[in-house]
Amino acid sequence: MAIGFPEGFLFGSATSAYQIEGAAAEDGKRESIWDVFCRVPGAIANGEDGTVACDHYHRHAADVALMAELGLRTYRFSVCWPRVLDGDRVLEAGMDFYSRLVDELLERGVQPWLTLYHWDLPASLPGGWTNRATAERFVDYALTVHDRLGDRVRTWTTLNEPWCSSFLSYAAGVHAPGQTDPVAAVRAAHHLLLAHGWTVQALRAADPSAVLGVTLNFTPALPASDDPADVDVARRVDGTANRFFVEPVFTGHYPADTLADLAPLWPDDLVADGDLAAISAPIDVLGVNYYTTNVFRAGERSAGPTPHISAPDAVQVLRDLPLTDMGWEIDPDGLRNLLLWLHTSYAGPAGTALVVTENGAAFDDRPDPACFVDDQDRIDYLRRHLTAVHQAIEAGADVRGYLAWSLLDNFEWAEGYGKRFGIVAVDAAQRRIPKASALWFRDVARTGAVTKPHETDR
Repeated sequence: MAIGFPEGFLFGSATSAYQIEGAAAEDGKRESIWDVFCRVPGAIANGEDGTVACDHYHRHAADVALMAELGLRTYRFSVCWPRVLDGDRVLEAGMDFYSRLVDELLERGVQPWLTLYHWDLPASLPGGWTNRATAERFVDYALTVHDRLGDRVRTWTTLNEPWCSSFLSYAAGVHAPGQTDPVAAVRAAHHLLLAHGWTVQALRAADPSAVLGVTLNFTPALPASDDPADVDVARRVDGTANRFFVEPVFTGHYPADTLADLAPLWPDDLVADGDLAAISAPIDVLGVNYYTTNVFRAGERSAGPTPHISAPDAVQVLRDLPLTDMGWEIDPDGLRNLLLWLHTSYAGPAGTALVVTENGAAFDDRPDPACFVDDQDRIDYLRRHLTAVHQAIEAGADVRGYLAWSLLDNFEWAEGYGKRFGIVAVDAAQRRIPKASALWFRDVARTGAVTKPHETDR
């Protein structure tokens, strides 16, 4: 039994610059914080890095041809800030690369979706996101990129997953720049949101017809029981992981309970007059990245660094659900519930569309002798989550697209190359080999319909 998606629903895929481009020191590109972080002993699994990655910088034309063969209507990619700017100086070769990429996408009938920031901050910026001046520099960078590509790119995302580039990067220390200071994480989070808001204002003034938005990652937090301690710890995790970012974007204020939770860590000088008005500048689309839902109980206070800075006593509890290779529970119902909550509480009243900008799974892919990966587990994952998206649409959520993560097996940040999210395998010789999931997704993209999973399937 097939379920059809609305006319015009966008099926596509997504990547990010550092994870696929390679060419880490070519054509004048400067270092990013990830170039630096990958040299820290023990920071990345197996000591790997993105120096070569998928070599997309040199192979982008073939990659775009592959996207077209797979029927993708949209491709979400990010621009590497230090590839296109050295301070205020435009790096022409890097800018030309993105211009060629956009032209190739349009020639193949694939709509470009540009993300300005997917974590590769120039290493030269003092203080990184803890410095308010970085938000100002981000606006200049955004306008420079728009000046070159805005005549052809119509959809612009300011940030990807600011939770990761603040709490995971400055408090937990597992992402670049690898700090473990919760106060720095709060500063970084606010400055990232400020960069988003200022950039939306600047791009709106420069290009009123552009589609502008931000991509946030959501990991719903549920209590393990109705015990008040469990309920409270899940609330605190949800506050910093989810509501801290979506609430100011749509309402112009941080959640009151989360502010109270963070009071011991909140710098008095952090928020200036006008900041929250800028952060809540209207957007056209909210990108939703979803992988799993977590359940928490209250436990012993963590002695080490944690991204849950207002809930160091949070202990994750696994349910009786299948897991991905990342150890993440597979919970499609969580995506349906998330989309309905976002539409009802935030996006719907604001007239903002929702697009699932990342959803996918890492599995222990084993190629056969012909190097083909028959990844039926990934097909089942994608089918179930697309079904959840359809259920949300049927219940009234304004969801307009689904972009599978990821197009290619790539550099998975601190996990190195061991975790494979791609629907296309990339081998040691840089060959692109579509997996069974790519061929399945091609049919979905071409027909606009997906076969509904059986209730007994696991």
